Amino acid sequence: MKAARGRKSGEQSKFEIEYAAALREYAMGGGEAVLGQAYELGRRAIAERKSLLELVSLYHQILRGLFESSPDRSSQEHLVSAGADFLSECVSPYEMAQRGFQDAVKALRQLNETLEEEIKRIAYSVHDQAGQLLVAVHLGLANLAQELPEARRQQIHEIEELLNEVEKQLRRYSHELRPTILDDLGWIPAVRFLAEGVSKRANLPIHIEAKISGRLPGTIETTLYRVVQEALNNAVKHAKAKNVWIRAWLKDQVLHCSIRDDGAGFDAQAAQAARGRKGLGLIAMRERLSAIGGTLWIESSQKHGTELLIKLPMEDNHVNSSSAS
Repeated sequence: MKAARGRKSGEQSKFEIEYAAALREYAMGGGEAVLGQAYELGRRAIAERKSLLELVSLYHQILRGLFESSPDRSSQEHLVSAGADFLSECVSPYEMAQRGFQDAVKALRQLNETLEEEIKRIAYSVHDQAGQLLVAVHLGLANLAQELPEARRQQIHEIEELLNEVEKQLRRYSHELRPTILDDLGWIPAVRFLAEGVSKRANLPIHIEAKISGRLPGTIETTLYRVVQEALNNAVKHAKAKNVWIRAWLKDQVLHCSIRDDGAGFDAQAAQAARGRKGLGLIAMRERLSAIGGTLWIESSQKHGTELLIKLPMEDNHVNSSSAS
């Protein structure tokens, strides 16, 4: 461990030495080739996970040393001008990375919106088209029953009862897939509706406390609903929880939402690094929230349950804080 730490420190010193040498060379009249080095140093800084503040701090430290050793005001003015060009070139990879990140977030947001439209289409098909087929089956059974003796009519009636149950379940699944209540009343009522269904099917008490009223933009409400939905799926499938608590509140213009269970818990770091089903959808949840400027914190340990905490900065006109039961 000490050897690894020593190597990391050595690599950092090497970077600082090369950075200082390149800055001095450019200040002394180095041309485009040295600016090229500045750009490559910026790329290396990103690869080595150096923050922009660290890079700027290093620049100022080296520039101050050069400035103090400058013989006259004219040399100092040239140094400031050349240093600004060098720094600009050095931080340009950060700007490009930021633009790439913004493009990726935009693409992710568009993908999520496309997926939601497809989910709406599927939910419509399940609710309306499947419902129409079931109505046709009911009519066919009714016509058939008229031609059967009384003993057989009872069998037809039992089949119709089963079909009624199928229709009821299809209606609930279609609403959970894309609940109309989400569009009509907002994400808190939609979460309550979802929790009611999950609680009944899984025999899992779900306690909800919401201190938020008012509507949010549609994209935000859909994202919050999907994250809570995934969290409840995880609690049912993996946590073996006896209770789930969902809380939502607003503090300092930041929306907070906590989903906590008293289940088995897990190694959060390993789960987030895992691929496929083992990831528990945590990566997808983080990506959804990232696309709207939110963050997700995960606290979990074996046999001590799990808590997911959503934080989403809000604009002044997005939400009002008040008690909502």
